[in-house]
Amino acid sequence: MKKALKALYLGLGFLCFGLGALGAALPILPTTPFLLLASFFLAKGSDRFHTWFQQTGLYRRYLEHFVQTKSMTARSKALLLGSVSLMLLIPFCLTENLWARGGIGAVVALKYYYFLFRVKTAPSAGKKGVPSIRNS
Repeated sequence: MKKALKALYLGLGFLCFGLGALGAALPILPTTPFLLLASFFLAKGSDRFHTWFQQTGLYRRYLEHFVQTKSMTARSKALLLGSVSLMLLIPFCLTENLWARGGIGAVVALKYYYFLFRVKTAPSAGKKGVPSIRNS
């Protein structure tokens, strides 16, 4: 049972990593949430694969600063919230089920609460102590 659970975590980790990699190339798909999930699942599934993930360029570009400082720039927050909100707007508009719409609305509300009130806002890239993505 434990091996099956680890295999499930690894499968989900690599799925999220793939979606995050696609999100880095496609502006319609969010990158950061998928990479955060990949990090979580790979850490649960295998120390070796989690270490590998932390050495990838995607991790370094999109997550390393967040993991180290537990903060995001206002621009990063806006891009993340905006892109994910647009993605959630599609199923919200396509469904007529009030429970589904309520669930999507709750996810949106929790997402905004978390990123606006629980994640610190870091100075903009290039300012004191914050590396610029373009310089890395």
